[in-house]
Parts: sequence; structure tokens; C-alpha cells
Amino acid sequence: MTTDDQQFASDNYAGICPEALAAMTAANAGSATAYGDDGWTERAADAFRRLFDSPCEVFFVFNGTAANSLALASLCQSYHSVICSASAHVETDECGAPEFFSNGSKLLVAPSADGKLTPAAIRSLATSRSDIHFPKPRVVTITQPTETGQVYTIEEIRAIAAVCRDLGLKLHMDGARFAQACATLECAPADITWRAGVDVLCFGGTKNGMAVGEAIVFFDTALAQDFDYRCKQAGQLASKMRFLSAPWVGLLESGAWLDNARHANACAERLATRIADVPGVDLMFPVQANAVFLTAPAPVLDTLRARGWRFYTFIGGGARFMFAWDAQPERVDALAAAIAEAAATIPIAA
Repeated sequence: MTTDDQQFASDNYAGICPEALAAMTAANAGSATAYGDDGWTERAADAFRRLFDSPCEVFFVFNGTAANSLALASLCQSYHSVICSASAHVETDECGAPEFFSNGSKLLVAPSADGKLTPAAIRSLATSRSDIHFPKPRVVTITQPTETGQVYTIEEIRAIAAVCRDLGLKLHMDGARFAQACATLECAPADITWRAGVDVLCFGGTKNGMAVGEAIVFFDTALAQDFDYRCKQAGQLASKMRFLSAPWVGLLESGAWLDNARHANACAERLATRIADVPGVDLMFPVQANAVFLTAPAPVLDTLRARGWRFYTFIGGGARFMFAWDAQPERVDALAAAIAEAAATIPIAA
């Protein structure tokens, strides 16, 4: 295996899809007004409004950590708390950024076998204490899909939103792979966001074919007041904003955002199907988006690593494989074959 062979450890390995790159190239043809006061940024924001059939407010930032952290900070005071799953990215992989940008809003975590929050878990955390010594619950954040690749259904989101409304909580969605969820559910983006009760969405572009960039979409536009100042203070106001916003024009106006997600999901399902009968190798979670988590004996994983395959084992020790817009089906098949070959070298217990 050469260093040029495609790997599936992360969908961040992927390059820029043609539609996003073409839009960036077009935006580079001449000068444009700085700091988002340009035609490309306006066009991208309007594309989001059409996509969601909503007069939403849209902001563009560099990465997912900034998107989530600034969005949550805009919903909280420092004495508030945010309810999330124990495996949520905001809890495990953002280096305390949500707490930092909110000046200390505490994350309240709920145990979850599959990464999903439930209405019961939210209610339990939100009502566990109401005295002044405890950080007051203010926001619920759900990850769509979850860190384990599980997708919240429309009904599940509605049920969570109903609990939020009952308890006076705002609902934020971390949608780093939001496009993959839409592809799985075959629904309109609005159906799993504002129509279901979501107040703010962080829509991921980096994992959907862009070089860099996420969009923060406020469906409750009153919550967006002064958010531009937060972006500036946090170093997220790009001076040449058109290079963050133009790729969204390419993705949204062409439909590539959904085509890319469908392809990534199909490649995950392709791997799962091809290893379904491999002895000693089992799926940790149902494959519902573009992730495959599998368990296998340690020698199998060691053999895969020795043969040059890259993957992470940060959730339960199982191997995670992620598929992006540019995943090559023949490489997916090569990975499946390598897993089967590695497993064949390990004696099966009687």
C-alpha cells in the first residue's frame, strides 16, 4: 500500500469536491467587498433560506468547534448549563471550547449507548435540581448524526423539542454531517430542523466536500442578535469572506451537498455488507450514515494497521471507518478484503 492510497480513518481526509472548488475559483475572479459584505455571501445565505424554506439568519465560520461553541454561547449565560450526550463532540472533542466561549456554561452529560439523547434523559438532567447552587439548564444540543453514526428520526427530534419547550430550553443541533442525515432520512432539511423544533443548526461543509467552513443557521432569528460581534471577537469573521461562502453556493445550488452525502452513505453500507459474514468481525452500531464501527480481535486490527490501513478506536475500542464524497468503491472493496484476510489468520474459538 502506498501513501497515495485512499484511507477511511476520517472524512476530513477528503479533498474539495468539484462544485465547491469551481465556486471558489469563480469567487477569485477579481476583487470583492470584505468581511461578508459581498455578493457571494449574500447568495450563499439566500441559498440556505431556499433550502430550508425559512427566513433564517446565516453566518459562516471556519470550523465546527467555532460553530458549535459560538452558537451555544449565544444561547447561554455563564451560569447556565447545556445538556448533551456523553459522547457528543462538544463534550469529548472540542477542548472545552463551549465552556470557554460561554464564559463557563457547564455541560451536563447523559449516558447513552448509541450517542442519542432521549426526552427522558433530558428531563431527568434538567429537573434534577433547581436550587441556585446548580447551573441552570438552558440549552439541549443533539448531534445529527451522532458520534456513533446514528440518525435521529423526525419523530425523535420532535419529541426532544417538545420536552425542550415544556422545560423552557433552546434546542441546538450539531450538524457536522447534517447532509448525511438528510440523505438517510430522505426528508427535506426543514423537516429535521425548524419544523421539528430546532432553534439553531450548525451545518457542516468541511465533511461534505468543502476545504473549510461551516454555516450557523438561526431559525429563531431573534437569537442571532449581535452574533456577528461574537464571530468577530472569536476570530471567525473572515476578511475575504467570499472564500468561505462561495463554496456553499457551489454545493447548494448544484445539489452536490446531497449527492455527496448519498455517495458517502452508500460506501459505508457497501463496507458493512461486504464484511457481514466475516467471522469474528461485528458491527458495533447499525450503519445509518457514512460511518462504520466494527469490533474485531486485537490481532485483526493490528494486522490491518501493519498493512497500512488507518482508523480510529476512540469509541469503545472498535475500529471506525468514515466515508466521504470522494470515497472510491474499489478501495472500499479492498478494505473489506483486507478485513476478511486479517480475520482469516485468527483462530475461531470453538
